[in-house]
Amino acid sequence: MSVVQRRRRPVLLAGLVLLAGALVALTATEQGAALRARTEPFFADLRRAPAAEAPLPAPRTAVEDGRTIVRLSPEERAQVGLVTEVRRALPHRQELQAYGLVLDLARVTELTNAYLSAKAQLQQARARAEVSGNASRRAKNLGPYATPVQVETAEGTYQTDQAALMAAESQLRTLAATAQQEWGPVIGKAIVERAPAVTRLIERTDFLMQVTLPPGESVGAAPGAAFAEVPPQSDRVALRFVSPATRTDPRIQGQSFYYLVSGESGLLPGMSTLAFLPSERTVTGVLVPEDAVVHGQGGTWVYRAVGEGAYVRHPIRSDPPMSDDAYVAEGLADGTEIVLKGGQALLSEELKSQIRVAGDDDD
Repeated sequence: MSVVQRRRRPVLLAGLVLLAGALVALTATEQGAALRARTEPFFADLRRAPAAEAPLPAPRTAVEDGRTIVRLSPEERAQVGLVTEVRRALPHRQELQAYGLVLDLARVTELTNAYLSAKAQLQQARARAEVSGNASRRAKNLGPYATPVQVETAEGTYQTDQAALMAAESQLRTLAATAQQEWGPVIGKAIVERAPAVTRLIERTDFLMQVTLPPGESVGAAPGAAFAEVPPQSDRVALRFVSPATRTDPRIQGQSFYYLVSGESGLLPGMSTLAFLPSERTVTGVLVPEDAVVHGQGGTWVYRAVGEGAYVRHPIRSDPPMSDDAYVAEGLADGTEIVLKGGQALLSEELKSQIRVAGDDDD
């Protein structure tokens, strides 16, 4: 019985006593006698049966074996949208959390255009050297019919064109080496060959992302597929492996790789985001989606079923291992029924019960 109900019952009884006293005073009159005759059955019923109390709702929480259990009826579970599922405790391939940066590809465009321009200059230099070489040989073959000035002029032009040809070839080799040094053999070769992959980058059909692992983390072979989160909803998009990066992210100083991401993913050059790379490690536990995790009282939790309509909190690490876009909750038995949706409602009910208990103690 609540405090309000305990205080309300004496007030009701006092009112009934006053009413009975008034009726007794009226019995001295004829009208009072008639009124008493009409109300006598009512007071007879009150004398025979004790006053009925209003039913109280059954408590939804109880402390058993040192843990708080929340119990909900089927109607209450439907009302809060509670969804549960029995899940196996299995080995899962762990994902390493990394940091992704969508790169500005102005330098790739610059190198691609510079290489094409140098290639065109090389073709022109080669054509001029071929023409001047033929002219020099003809002048030499004319013998006495060609003046020394003509022979020397033709030979000088040929030597000049040969030097220009060598310079054009050197410029082309330098640009090819620069492309590989800055972007690695895969992207560097694509720049030199004007491959479709580079064309897609220049046309912004794809973006290039640099993915860097935290210091101390490493993978033997770079995963062929990885994932990145698109803010603000943190939706996952697939990444396609390109090559190891030629330099690390100076902010992180970890192992780094290049990946391609679709231009329609919602990511833009200059954006930083979280990325996830599958590793060779495995961790055994129950997969718990992010939506099933609740935070409160300084901890991270997931609710599990301990009976029909009964649920209890289970702690998970603040930085749990991840696999397949889900947390791996360790310490749960195989075949545990976990709450996928509605965990926040269970936590709220548990916290409300603690507030009610504190209020009763204050009284």
